[in-house]
Amino acid sequence: MKGGGISSYNAMPGKRRWSWLVIAVLGLVLLSMLVPLAFLLGLHNGFHSVANTGYANEQRSSASSKKDAAFASPITKEGLSSRVDGLLKNLEPSLPKDFRRHSVKEGENKTGISVPTQVLNPPPKRLNDEVDLSTEVIKTVKVIGESEKMCELKFGSYCLWRQQHREKMKDFLVKKMKDQLYVARAYYPSIAKLQNLNQFSLEMKQNIQEFERILSESSSDTELPPQVEKKLQKMETTITKAKSHTVDCNNVDKKLRQLVDLTEDEANFHMKQSAFLYQLAVQTTPKSLHCLSMRLTVEYFKTSPIDADVSELLLNPELLHYVIFSNNVLASSVVINSTVMHAKASKKQVFHVLTDKQSFFSMKMWFFTNNYKDATVEVLNIEDLNLQGHDRSMWVPQELRVSFLSKSKTEYISVFSHLHYALPKIFPSLTKIIILDDDIVVQRDLSALWGLDMGGKVIGGLQFCNVKLGALHGYFGKEKYNPNSCILMSGLNVIDLVRWRELDITKTYQSLLQQREREGSGVGVGGMLLSFEGLVVGIDERWVLSGLGHNYGISKEAINKAAVLHFNGNMKPWLELGIPGYKVYWRRFLNRENRFLSDCNVNP
Repeated sequence: MKGGGISSYNAMPGKRRWSWLVIAVLGLVLLSMLVPLAFLLGLHNGFHSVANTGYANEQRSSASSKKDAAFASPITKEGLSSRVDGLLKNLEPSLPKDFRRHSVKEGENKTGISVPTQVLNPPPKRLNDEVDLSTEVIKTVKVIGESEKMCELKFGSYCLWRQQHREKMKDFLVKKMKDQLYVARAYYPSIAKLQNLNQFSLEMKQNIQEFERILSESSSDTELPPQVEKKLQKMETTITKAKSHTVDCNNVDKKLRQLVDLTEDEANFHMKQSAFLYQLAVQTTPKSLHCLSMRLTVEYFKTSPIDADVSELLLNPELLHYVIFSNNVLASSVVINSTVMHAKASKKQVFHVLTDKQSFFSMKMWFFTNNYKDATVEVLNIEDLNLQGHDRSMWVPQELRVSFLSKSKTEYISVFSHLHYALPKIFPSLTKIIILDDDIVVQRDLSALWGLDMGGKVIGGLQFCNVKLGALHGYFGKEKYNPNSCILMSGLNVIDLVRWRELDITKTYQSLLQQREREGSGVGVGGMLLSFEGLVVGIDERWVLSGLGHNYGISKEAINKAAVLHFNGNMKPWLELGIPGYKVYWRRFLNRENRFLSDCNVNP
């Protein structure tokens, strides 16, 4: 017994230790569950903004708040007002992240939110970031701080195209029934609780059940039963009657807020999805044009055509030499055909088409089988040229989209590519050339441009004054320039190669590139815009009319007066997205009887 007593006595501390150990383990398990839960709830409520939510202050004062709980003062009127203000602040709609970021830099107005008149996205840090720029790829220079009202600034030409192609909603009645059903469901619980409204509550329940049955069987207006208009009117009357009664607003408000939030999220999703698909359609080669290129390539290797010896014409500086950078067979053909059709002396015209290896053989086959009066056409593969020191990754003209927040306006500017600065090396025997982009249509004879007085300057072209150099300051470093200078547009440019070589414009451009790389941002756009600073001869605006690839408001009178139509923008005439009213000026120079066009069903 004595031994047993001692054994019992010694076992008690062990049991106590085990009980405390179990409690400690349970406490750790509970904490391991509560801490992640609190963390997730904190993220959901936005506690990352310490200055706004006061989460850090609450955490620090949690211990002292327990001690002072017994001495807490009653809620005052001022305290209640501050709580209400804080609640309203948390419920207000959030602004875009970019808007908040730039509001600190640009300063604040009376409302505490800055609205800069013109803001630019910072240029890419590496030169490789611009590899995807091409004639069909539009680079966004500046779109930040935009609201949903400035759709064009956010999504570019997509919004203009969407307005032009707006169609009537095919399931309008179905959507209207869903909206009415949602509102009726929001009011029904409160109506059912009210006394002396049993009959109306039953009627409302029957209407809801009938709508649920119809919507379960119908997904479009064509599937709806007859006399659905009367059912909609009946439900509308029921909802109006429900609103006339005094009900619990909390439940109704919660339901309607859910409806608004869901609708807004769905609208934003579809808007972004549509804009993405629009940009994808812009940047993707249409199936018919891809088929055309493939058919021409196959035909080239089947027939192996032999070029005629026209080397004397290609090297003769006395002739009129045009240069086109393009990988689009159809677009290049339209440019050459429209130029030749309006020329007084087509025999003097020589066209040099520079393209990449992928499009070289299709281009060769097309211009071998098609004649353009007496003009001479040469196709060059840029990969076969000896152009060491020149970047070939971006060789077609670029287009930049510039948006002005203060004017709610978007402009598109076209500039040279890296390979344009190798022209004196590509054509060493030529003295003067005219560069044509592949998205233009010529409507007048261009021979007068060869007599343009350059006045010792290098390049002549359209100076686009809707966008000044100062608007693109983000692409310039410490270089000196006049911010009020107009942008030189590509599309139609006269170049004095002799003067180019004397001033070594290519070296100037390369030094600008190297300077930007040393400053940490290897962007070629700044060098392209500044390389001809002070060396530009402006041509009359009647020579070139731009904007046919994004502007719906150009009149027929202005189009007929212009010598050259420039389809700069997203809506190229060879795409289905092209503006229908302007396509006719491009289509008239297509040879629709060509068998390759018929085989590939090319009908832009």
